[in-house]
Amino acid sequence: MENSFTAVFQKTKDWWIAFVEELPGANTQGKTIDEARENLKEAVELILQSNRELSRRELAGKKVIREELSIAVS
Repeated sequence: MENSFTAVFQKTKDWWIAFVEELPGANTQGKTIDEARENLKEAVELILQSNRELSRRELAGKKVIREELSIAVS
């Protein structure tokens, strides 16, 4: 499954600050924009994996339906 998010990059004096608009908590920094971009990709992956794991643990043993949800956002 591939997701698309909006990454925002801001240059400060010595660093690039980066965050994802749609995912609170997904933020990072890097010395270069490329480093910030890679760090942000890793942060998003870790947040999504963590959220998935927490949800599965909380719902373990309960009857649930899981399905892929696709949304077109303009």
